[in-house]
Amino acid sequence: MAAGDRFQGEEPGDTPRLWHVTLSVSGKEAPLTEVRRALEQLAHDHPFLLTSRYAVDHAEIRYWEEARDLHDAAAVALRLWGEHRQTAGLPPWEIVGLEVIDRATYHQRIAEGYGPRPASPVGVHPF
Repeated sequence: MAAGDRFQGEEPGDTPRLWHVTLSVSGKEAPLTEVRRALEQLAHDHPFLLTSRYAVDHAEIRYWEEARDLHDAAAVALRLWGEHRQTAGLPPWEIVGLEVIDRATYHQRIAEGYGPRPASPVGVHPF
């Protein structure tokens, strides 16, 4: 099955699909221990988070989102940081990058050796 392929009779939006999301944020420097703690809290609150990498002034969050289409998956991703800033104690950073790709594209990239490496180990780690 190639990226974007559908089963016969399936219309866009008929069934949820899996989307691989990479959300990049950055801003003013924050203490590394606070950034780690905040990302760990976000992962605890939302166990769908696959992995997070962080530094004092930026972070990257990767996870799988189940959504009807790319627009829905992207909308959820764009709200994630802001909606959980206070509850998880996230730094007041802005979103500077977003990639949302379907499952087939993700696996095709991995197979061809040019996609993001699978998250290993899963969890919160420094860059």
